[in-house]
Amino acid sequence: MTLVFVTGGARSGKSSFAEARAAQVGAPVTYVATAQAFDDEMTARIVRHRADRPARWVTREEPLHVPAVVREVQGTVLLDCLSLWVSNLMLADWTDDAVLAAADDLLRAASDRGGVTVLVTNEVGFGIVPDNALARRFRDLLGWVNQRAAAASDEAWLIVSGRPLRLP
Repeated sequence: MTLVFVTGGARSGKSSFAEARAAQVGAPVTYVATAQAFDDEMTARIVRHRADRPARWVTREEPLHVPAVVREVQGTVLLDCLSLWVSNLMLADWTDDAVLAAADDLLRAASDRGGVTVLVTNEVGFGIVPDNALARRFRDLLGWVNQRAAAASDEAWLIVSGRPLRLP
C-alpha cells in the first residue's frame, strides 16, 4: 500500500499532478469523483474533468460513501477530492465527529488495500479567517482531515502555481 497526499490552492495544478502520479504507477486507475453538480458552472467543471481523464480509467462518482468505494477498488485509486467530500458530508448534516470518523475510515480503507491511493485536497488555511460560522467550520474540519491524511501518507505534496513541493 502506498498513500499519496496532494494538496494546494484552487487552480494550483493539484489534479494534473495527481493524475500524472496515478498514471505513473502503471496499474489500472479508478478515479473516485466526489463532486456534485448543484449548478450549471459545476456541471461544466465535471464535464471538463471527465474529458481530461484517459478513456481507459474507470470513474466512480461517490459524494458520501467514499471509504466503501475505496475498499472495492483494485489497482490505483485517485480520489478527487477530500475538500468536496468534506463539504458534501457537512451538507448532509454529518457532525464534525462523524466527518472525522469517516476520514479515519477512509485512511484505514486506503491502508488495507494493496495498491496506490492518491488523495487530492485543497489547502484552505492560507487565506483570511472566514466571516461566517459555516465557512470557519469547513476550514477547520478540512484542516483536521488534511492533517490526518498527510500524517498517514507515504508521500505528501504541496502544489503551488503548478510547481510540486515534496513535504517531509
